[in-house]
Amino acid sequence: MRPIDSPRPVVDQAYLEALVRRTEPYGVTHTGVAPAEVLHHARGALQHRIEAGLTDGMQFTFKNPERSTDPRRAVRDAQAVFVAARPYLLDTPDRPDGPQGRVGRYAWVDHYAPLRAALWEVAGALRDDGWKAVAYADDNSIVDREVAHLAGIGWYGKNANLLVPGAGSWFVLGCVVTTAPLPLSDGPVVDGCGTCRRCLDGCPTGAIIEPGVIDAARCLAWVLQKPGIIPEPLRAAVGDRLYGCDDCQDVCPPTVRLGPRRPAPVPDEPVRAWLPVLALLTADDQEVLQRWGRWYLADRDPRWVRRNALVVLGNIGDPADPEVRRVLADYGAHPDPVLRVHAVWAAERLGLEAR
Repeated sequence: MRPIDSPRPVVDQAYLEALVRRTEPYGVTHTGVAPAEVLHHARGALQHRIEAGLTDGMQFTFKNPERSTDPRRAVRDAQAVFVAARPYLLDTPDRPDGPQGRVGRYAWVDHYAPLRAALWEVAGALRDDGWKAVAYADDNSIVDREVAHLAGIGWYGKNANLLVPGAGSWFVLGCVVTTAPLPLSDGPVVDGCGTCRRCLDGCPTGAIIEPGVIDAARCLAWVLQKPGIIPEPLRAAVGDRLYGCDDCQDVCPPTVRLGPRRPAPVPDEPVRAWLPVLALLTADDQEVLQRWGRWYLADRDPRWVRRNALVVLGNIGDPADPEVRRVLADYGAHPDPVLRVHAVWAAERLGLEAR
């Protein structure tokens, strides 16, 4: 802690480099600094999506664009935003036997925990030197992709993900908003997508309606998170996806070609790329929340991931498997109408009696 009467250290490039070094033990590979100014591009994009009806009830940074696009709403008198990117690409484990639900890569392990630890380290150092500093990661207080873009970490791909030059898009992002006048990065990098449109063509539901614009109502990553009934026309497209969707990244040439150059650090927790849907459907609420509760579940309600598991079972289950038949029969008579309607659909899709 800096003594109250001692002068603050000089905030220069060497000072910034010392902050960057603090993030390296946590697996951060890219950093940059953006000005703490209103994010006019992001604000305009958010307002356009809202007015065009493309948010489908999604809140997050759409909830309050005036706030999420102004770093000084997060930290009064902020001067700079320190941005960090941490890779989350891991080798894909073998798929286990039985009906398995596929999980989006970012949710295989908790990549945000070490990223937050890195950001807290930076924020703590800034505060010790007498500056205000607050860390944000996966937080609706600020549009992290936009500050990362302004900090020169990457460009916006046509799939609306941030693509890091020479590394692709398998990154989680976070930032520290501070009153320290950190040296700014050179600015946004040059767009690297060119005429490529593989993400648009590869989206299983056509959710990318134009470069960089996503219709949330058709984006499976959102469809599998939001509460309510999954629209019947989208259920077959869900396939074996239980949580998340990576298709627009899986087909992205820079991500596919360059991503393996920046793998995530080896995690110290089990990698859960697949989940057994029958076990999930027969577990009690406490077990579901204990095992998978770090995922976003609306209102912390396990029914939404069970709903997804029923759709997966309808898409990939073996109708000759007695356990599949038993579970669908149980859920076909479930008191929860949301679960019941998905179980009936799954049973009918497999050619079984709905109840």
